Amino acid sequence: MNTPADSAAPGSNTAPGTALSIAVAINPRAAFGGKGAASPGHTGELVVARLRAAGHAVTVLRRRDYHALSEAVDAEISAGADALVVVGGDGMVHLGVNAVAHTKVPLGIIPAGTGNDAARGLGLELQNPGAAVDHFLTRAQGEPRAVDLGRIERAGEPPRWFMGALSAGFDALVNERANMWRWPTGPLRYNLAILRELAVLRPLSYALVVDGQARHQRGVLISISNGTSIGGGMKITPDATYDDGLLDLFVVSPVSRSKFLRLYPQVFSGRHTSRPEVSIEQVTEVVIDAPGLVAYADGERIGPLPATVKVDPGAALLWA
Repeated sequence: MNTPADSAAPGSNTAPGTALSIAVAINPRAAFGGKGAASPGHTGELVVARLRAAGHAVTVLRRRDYHALSEAVDAEISAGADALVVVGGDGMVHLGVNAVAHTKVPLGIIPAGTGNDAARGLGLELQNPGAAVDHFLTRAQGEPRAVDLGRIERAGEPPRWFMGALSAGFDALVNERANMWRWPTGPLRYNLAILRELAVLRPLSYALVVDGQARHQRGVLISISNGTSIGGGMKITPDATYDDGLLDLFVVSPVSRSKFLRLYPQVFSGRHTSRPEVSIEQVTEVVIDAPGLVAYADGERIGPLPATVKVDPGAALLWA
């Protein structure tokens, strides 16, 4: 369970430059591949060795699945870990922020995933884990950075937090389809899922309440973003920041398949923001509902809508 930030918590009295008790959580799976030297497992071994060489006490957390790893992380934080380091992609960042939200335990991020959108938004080295560890070690000598999170509330469930974005639309449908397939493996599965969803692209109907104002919205994609990108570098909200106390509501209005195909590549450069079918507005709370749609956040399945999404200012501490 998370510890409220205003109570005594692990890591709250750690002096800069002292040896730390660090829990290192290593991704037990890779959603769309990753083997050999580029795998989270191999990177995790490097991270652990570097942290121990720097004089820190490291507890290595590897579990058979995401749920078991999440439980192990929560137990280490409750037992007094000074910091949590996650090794993997956005799914591991999602696990990490849900473990440290509203505690005084800083989170470190070592990118070793497919998307790495949270790490990209933070300006971390994506292809050099050694440099990412050095960055963490440098940051850990000073005060952690407080960042906002998105908070998801769904009826009958505890809240969940996200670092990047909650999406309900084209990209969520792609994730849902890709996760249902056992074959092919690797990034090809995700790319084929994109092609399949493009073949049946259609406008979706949403019921929204945006900062207390109800509206009906039709579109092919809606994201409520805390970071800059989703899907491995799609800069949906390129001007978003992690510490402005706001979320960015990103909407792509109904478009033809051919127009969507022209728009899609522009999202990777951020050139889409001036197009008339794209809207971005800063918000603090969005209630979102759409028949039959499932939401994803940080690439992780949240579940069927409706959901209430709020900004949670300063909810997590980062050494990143």
